[in-house]
Amino acid sequence: MAFDGIVVADLVHELKEELLNGRIARIVQPEPDELLLTIKTPDGQKRLLVCADASLPLVYLTDSNKSAPMTAPNFCMLLRKHIGNGRIIDISQPKLERIIRFTIEHLNELGDLCRKLLIVEIMGKHSNIIFCTEDGKIIDSIKHVSAQMSSVREVLPGREYFIPDTMHKADPLTVSKEDFVSLLSEKLMSAAKAMYTSFTGISPVTAEEICHLAGLDSSIPAKEYSGDILFHLYTQFEIYLSAVKESRFSPAIYFDGREPKEFSALPLTHLSGYTRQELPSISEVLKTYYSTRSQITRIRQKSADLRHVVQTALERSRKKYDLQLRQLKDTENREKYKVYGELINTYGYNVEEGAKQLEALNYYTNEMITIPLDPVKTPQENAQRYFAKYNKQKRTFEALSELCQSTKDDITYLESIQTSLDIALTEDDLAGIKEELAETGYIKRKTVRKKVKVKNTPLHYISSDGYHMYVGKNNLQNDELTFDFASGNDWWFHAKQAPGSHVIVKTNGDELPDRTFEEAGRLAAYYSSMRGSEKVEIDYVEKKHVKKPKGGKPGFVVYYTNYSLVIDSDISGLQEV
Repeated sequence: MAFDGIVVADLVHELKEELLNGRIARIVQPEPDELLLTIKTPDGQKRLLVCADASLPLVYLTDSNKSAPMTAPNFCMLLRKHIGNGRIIDISQPKLERIIRFTIEHLNELGDLCRKLLIVEIMGKHSNIIFCTEDGKIIDSIKHVSAQMSSVREVLPGREYFIPDTMHKADPLTVSKEDFVSLLSEKLMSAAKAMYTSFTGISPVTAEEICHLAGLDSSIPAKEYSGDILFHLYTQFEIYLSAVKESRFSPAIYFDGREPKEFSALPLTHLSGYTRQELPSISEVLKTYYSTRSQITRIRQKSADLRHVVQTALERSRKKYDLQLRQLKDTENREKYKVYGELINTYGYNVEEGAKQLEALNYYTNEMITIPLDPVKTPQENAQRYFAKYNKQKRTFEALSELCQSTKDDITYLESIQTSLDIALTEDDLAGIKEELAETGYIKRKTVRKKVKVKNTPLHYISSDGYHMYVGKNNLQNDELTFDFASGNDWWFHAKQAPGSHVIVKTNGDELPDRTFEEAGRLAAYYSSMRGSEKVEIDYVEKKHVKKPKGGKPGFVVYYTNYSLVIDSDISGLQEV
């Protein structure tokens, strides 16, 4: 996440266009560290959400309303008293700091025209909303910061407001070429880190982008670059930030599949592995990004119990599998005991009484071997002892082989459940997985025993050539897609020897183009445990060749004639319905 000075600059540009000269009609404080301002403008009513939460500070325009608490907090009452019905005459950003300053004109109790400052600081855990006089004296703030809390700056009524300069960073919009080179060349850290620690408003992702555009390795210390190379970096630095000076923003979110990974106000070309989705405003970007991230976080929290069940069962199965393999290894010598018994029966007639061993020619290998004997037993009894040992280990081998395969199937199945949990995005997805675990006996239903009907549909994509592609989100859905939904001539895709979704491509009787095969293969790679890999082997076959083994777990299939392709897991160019 790059909520840096450039994003704030885009926000200031948007707020100026939308709110300047608007009148504050309503002020509510729905949360202890959050304000919602309703502002009447010539273009209609606008709502501005300002949040100073330590974990998620935000400022953006929104269409949503929030109810006010029964009793307004003191800070909210103070703002209503001073700037209720006030007019926003300026919105600014000092340097490229993560600070938005609203200048509000209002009438005081005597009817005189006054100005106040509402300053929003978007600085992580130090975020705050500070209300000041025009000359910078703090009237109050949504969070009070005493000297015991911070040795850098007190934020209390009556104190002078100032921006703490603890990092001694330069203004990137006004820095000269010489100062830029001097600042970077004196630092031993990487070029990217040297950049974002030297200038206000520059985030690590922005520094990486500037280095990428300049064709430089961002991990090499800036001190190791020559002056000419740093001059070249400065030129790219200036070109990139010229968009900020000229307010040429292009707000966008970068997605990894369906999960938002980054957002920015300017293009980030070094994130080429992600899908870039442009939005009309930075407010839309922030709303979309955080609501989607919040949804994913919520689903992951809700899936914690299911993950625990699966992980516990998986660990138990893996331990059992390791033990079974060790026991199976102990049966490797079973054939030797059979040979010992046969050789004793063949050559035992000339064994002396009380002999402890027998030297004999192994007619299977044409080599002499030494067979240990029990001196108190006859040759026939020694032979029977070895045959009994052979038969016991043979039975053990056969039983353990079946158990090992069964346990391995359990492990594969549970790993497929983990993959299903990773791609789950809705509560319906989790309900489907929970129902599957109940059917397979890994969790118990609390009430009725009958099967619960879950309303859930597979993922649906359209290939570049217009063919419909479907992706199962859990094993029950995989079975339904493959054996109920797909026709015999439709194509079936799956990551080779890896837990993942079944992908079905509806052919409508056509011969699929190569591009559709590749796109379906990418879907199978992405919705598998191999997601993120550059090379994933995919098996694909016509659905009519895919069979369900008798007694097989949900999602388990067999096929004997298939094609294979090796593809990456990038689905950024695919259209989801």
